Amino acid sequence: MVKVLLVLLCLVLPFLAVLIKDGPSIKVLWAFLLQLCGHVPGVIYGIYQVVKD
Repeated sequence: MVKVLLVLLCLVLPFLAVLIKDGPSIKVLWAFLLQLCGHVPGVIYGIYQVVKD
């Protein structure tokens, strides 16, 4: 259930979902920078980081 909510959050703010899952790390910065380049790359990276385990 938590992953589903994080994936839904990825559709809006991917860097926030990655921050909630992994804590402060370089992955959050990557998600933020990718979202600045375009929303879709940030969403894809965010979903990848949330779903992978």
